[in-house]
Amino acid sequence: MYGAKVLSLIVGALINLSGPGSYIKWGFIQMSVANLVLILLMIVVLALAIAIPFPHRPGGKK
Repeated sequence: MYGAKVLSLIVGALINLSGPGSYIKWGFIQMSVANLVLILLMIVVLALAIAIPFPHRPGGKK
C-alpha cells in the first residue's frame, strides 16, 4: 500500500494534472492525447501478444 502512494506522488510530481487536457483534432474527430497514448499502448501490447509464441513443453503438442 505504501509503494502505491509513493508511486502516485512521483507520477503526480512529473506530470501536471491540474491544467487543461491537450486535444488532437482531425476532421470531425477530437481525442485527448492521454486517450491516444493509451490506445497506442494497447495496440502495442496486442501485437506483442500475437507475435510472442507461447512456451511449449518438450515432447508435447505444438
